[in-house]
Amino acid sequence: MPESVDALLPEADSTGGPLSGLKVVELAGIGPGPYAAMLLADMGAEVVRVERPGKGASGVPPLQDVTRRNRRSIVVDLRSPEGVAAVLSLVEQADVLIEGFRPGVTERMGLGPDDCWERNARLVYGRMTGWGQEGPLSKAAGHDIGYIAITGALGAIGRRGERPVPPLNLVGDFGGGSTFLVMGILAALWETERSGRGQVVDAAIVDGASSLTGLLHGMMSAGLWRDKRGANMLDGGQPWYDTYETSDGEHMAVGALEPAFYEQMVTLLGLPAEVADRSDPKTWPRLRDAMAEAFASRTRAEWTEVFEGTDACVAPVLSFGEAAEHPHLAAREAFVEVGGVTQPAPAPRFSRTHAATPAAPPAVGADTRAVLEEWGVADVGSLLEAGVVVQADPS
Repeated sequence: MPESVDALLPEADSTGGPLSGLKVVELAGIGPGPYAAMLLADMGAEVVRVERPGKGASGVPPLQDVTRRNRRSIVVDLRSPEGVAAVLSLVEQADVLIEGFRPGVTERMGLGPDDCWERNARLVYGRMTGWGQEGPLSKAAGHDIGYIAITGALGAIGRRGERPVPPLNLVGDFGGGSTFLVMGILAALWETERSGRGQVVDAAIVDGASSLTGLLHGMMSAGLWRDKRGANMLDGGQPWYDTYETSDGEHMAVGALEPAFYEQMVTLLGLPAEVADRSDPKTWPRLRDAMAEAFASRTRAEWTEVFEGTDACVAPVLSFGEAAEHPHLAAREAFVEVGGVTQPAPAPRFSRTHAATPAAPPAVGADTRAVLEEWGVADVGSLLEAGVVVQADPS
């Protein structure tokens, strides 16, 4: 018998991740497209980011833009026919292309799906947009907050009687956008192995964000969810699934849904039995007040010590700066420091094909000459001399 579970696991391969060998061309954009490319790169894909002459696209200093990590950067003027031809030369060898322009833009550039498939019929063409490739709003500008607004997701987030609260750009851009684009790309690659043909992955944030609300639509149909903000089990409508201020102005998060977990929370919080009965919704305001009073009696650190490691489902609400220092996340090495920037480590984890430590984001155009030469683009010297492509100053 093996001595431990570790003995049952296959020995790790030093491949740099499960997508090692996958070649991706990314037409630089902002938000969900770069994050999707980062996820692929974190899992070992070789991603070449095609950037425009000038500064980085996102407004974040390029060397601190974590969504640019783990890949190489080339600068190509896509307004030039020679620049477009250079990118098509990369497409010939790529497995995936990612773009995040409005519908029709890459077609006008000469880099649309049909242009690329003439060079590489197996190419998976990933399109990242907010509204999708068709529909009344498809050509309109937009941002995360507007995309999730029309899906119902934004309207469900916030306190009862108060305005909806923007959930950063996590629900739309990254949740409904990037992760669905990555899933679509991987699914299309799987299908390409059988058909030998590429296809377009139309990843629209409105579609992905709508998908994320599927459970809630089902609950609403069953009469288990009210179509009102702050009135339900997962939106702060129930006192035992909410946040509470502590004596030092910090907060604790409570998620004691199941009866056994609730009972443990009540015991550790010190609530009297007559107040803790949650069977009658009419008594919930009194229960909420009692919980708020109890949490306000101690600091966040004191309550963390009380609840840490229990089944009460209570946790301290940490800032981004504090998160990397949490003992559990530190033990899992959930954060790493790369290029002087503390940032999340690659996820998910694999038992055999471990992802490598991320490489720092490159300077814009740091790899132009090397990538074009390695990928067999013709007349690189002439392209550099004409300014069609730009190599960053090594200094």
